[in-house]
Amino acid sequence: MNSFLLIKVLISSFVSWRTGCGRGVCSVRPGMHEGQQEAILVNPESILLSTFTPDGRKDPYPALSELRKIAPVHYSRALDSYFLTRFDDCHAALTDPHLRTPDLEWYDREVSAGREHPAAEFFYSSMLRANSPLHDRMRRMVGAEFTARRMAALGSTVEELTRELLDTFADATSGGGAANFQEMVGYPLPVGVVGALIGVPRDEQERFYRYGKDAGRVLEPVRSPEDWARADLAVRTLREYFAELLRRRRADPADGLASTLLTLRRAAEEPLTERELADMLLLVFVAGFETTTSLLGLTLFALLSHPDQLALVGRDPALAPAAVQESLRWDTPVRMTERVAARPLEIGGVAVPEGANVTTVLAAANRDPACHEDPDAFRVRRRGTRLLSFSAGPHFCLGAALARMEGAALVRQTVARFPDLALAGPAVRRDSVSLRTFDVLPLSTRA
Repeated sequence: MNSFLLIKVLISSFVSWRTGCGRGVCSVRPGMHEGQQEAILVNPESILLSTFTPDGRKDPYPALSELRKIAPVHYSRALDSYFLTRFDDCHAALTDPHLRTPDLEWYDREVSAGREHPAAEFFYSSMLRANSPLHDRMRRMVGAEFTARRMAALGSTVEELTRELLDTFADATSGGGAANFQEMVGYPLPVGVVGALIGVPRDEQERFYRYGKDAGRVLEPVRSPEDWARADLAVRTLREYFAELLRRRRADPADGLASTLLTLRRAAEEPLTERELADMLLLVFVAGFETTTSLLGLTLFALLSHPDQLALVGRDPALAPAAVQESLRWDTPVRMTERVAARPLEIGGVAVPEGANVTTVLAAANRDPACHEDPDAFRVRRRGTRLLSFSAGPHFCLGAALARMEGAALVRQTVARFPDLALAGPAVRRDSVSLRTFDVLPLSTRA
C-alpha cells in the first residue's frame, strides 16, 4: 500500500485528537496529570502526524527534531512506513541497492487503479522511479547532456535570462508596489533554462508553464480526482509535443537534449523506444523546473528572513553559491522520498522486513545535529555542509549542478540590483505534502 494515500484522512484524525481520542492516541486535555500529558507529547506517531497538518507543513522542523531524538527510525502503523530522520540512516537507505524506488511494477501490484491514468504510467515508468537495469540505461543516455562542459555552456543563458526577468520584475515594482516574485521570476527562469537544455524553441516555452505545473501534480503522494485529471491532460499534451519535437530534431538537429538522445539512440545496444525518449524529455522538463522554482523562492525567503545573512551576501557576492547551499540544507524543496525493501534488512538497529515501505525524511536529515553544529541556524558561511536535498546513490539528481547555478545567479544578481528588497505581504506556501514551495512570494524593491 502507498504509505501516503491515507495522509489527508489522518490529518483530519490528528486534528480531532486535540479535543478527544483517536486511533488509540489521546490529545492533551484539561484535567490530565503531568505524566499523562508528557506521554502524549512524546508519542512518536502523534509527532510524525503533526508534520502533515497545516501548521506542521509550514514549519515541520521542531517536530522532526523531536522525532529524531525519541524515535529516529519510527514505524508508523497509520502510514505503513518506516520513517528515517537521521542523516546517516537516510544516506544509507538512499544508497542501499536493496532499497528500491516504487516503480511501475510496484504500482501495478499495489494500486488498484492500475494504469487508467497516463500520468501514473508516465511517472512510475520514468527514470525518477525506475530501478536497475532500466534506470541505468535511461540515466546513461540523459546523463550525456549533463556534463560539466554542457553546464558551463548554459551559464551565459542562465545569467542572461536572469537579467531579463529581473528587468521585468524591476518594472513591475518601480512605483513602490509589490509583485509576486515566483510568478515573474521563480517559474520563468527554470522553465527557460530547461527549455534551452532540451532544445525547445524559446517562443514555444511559455505555453508549457501551466502544463508543466499540472504534470507536476503526479509528484504529490496524495492526488485528488482533479489532480489526476489535470495531470493526465498535461502528460498527454506534453507527450504529443515532445514526440513532435523529436521528429523535428530528427530532420533538423540542433543543440539540446532532444538531438543528443536521438544520436545516442542510434548507437545504443538497447535503444529506448520513441515513447521512452519523449517521456525522458517530459521528465527533464517537469522535474527541471518544479523543484528549482521551489529552491529559488525558498532561498530568497530565507535570506530576507535573516537580514544579517542577506547583508553578508550583499557585501560579498561570492557568497551566493554558499547561500544556495545553506538554503538547500536549511529548508529543502523535497521533504521526503520513499523506498521499498527488496529483502529483510536493518536500519539504525531496527529490523525492516521485505516489502516494507521506508521513508527518508530529507528535511530532518539535513538538520541532523550529528552533521551540523546549531542546525536550525541559517548561516551562509557554514562550512562542511552535508545534505541530501538532491538525494544520493543511483537516483542522485542529474540536474543538481544546474539548479545550484540558477540559484547562485539569481541570488547574486537580485541582491546586487535590489538593495532594498523586502517581503511585501504574507508569503503563501503550496498545500503540498512532499514539496516545500511558495506559490505567492510578494516582494518590493523600494524602501
